[in-house]
Amino acid sequence: MADKANPLEAGTEAPDFTAATFDGRTITLSQYRGGKVALYFYPKDMTPGCTNQACNLRDNIDVLTEHDIAVIGVSPDDNDRHEAFASKHDLNFPLVADPDREIIEAYGVWGEKKNYGKTFKGLQRTTFLIDEDGVIQHVFKRPKVKEHAEEILSKL
Repeated sequence: MADKANPLEAGTEAPDFTAATFDGRTITLSQYRGGKVALYFYPKDMTPGCTNQACNLRDNIDVLTEHDIAVIGVSPDDNDRHEAFASKHDLNFPLVADPDREIIEAYGVWGEKKNYGKTFKGLQRTTFLIDEDGVIQHVFKRPKVKEHAEEILSKL
């Protein structure tokens, strides 16, 4: 793997996956075919940026649904942490645990990060807007966490 994250690009078929959610369901990306998906990757539950992003999507889920957009969150956290995060913030969309980074790496969002002068490997906050046929239509490489739903809707 390269040191820098190398997210998949628009026009690429979105890799399918099967994963368990914190509420015990198993979902696949392909089950959402026929509608759009905002597949968003975020670094860590309960952190300020990730909480702002999740709450923005939660607060705008009705308008996203009106535009036939489902939201799925993915992070390396486990399902116990996802359950606590979703419960604390009343999240109304699935969160997928990817502690082995299989989905994260398939989408190319794991790589070198810099924070406060330190360099380390981590998840690059990225959202993929996927169309009804499973093709990535837009990649948000640095989404605005407090305005993310609005960003997504602007690309329709």
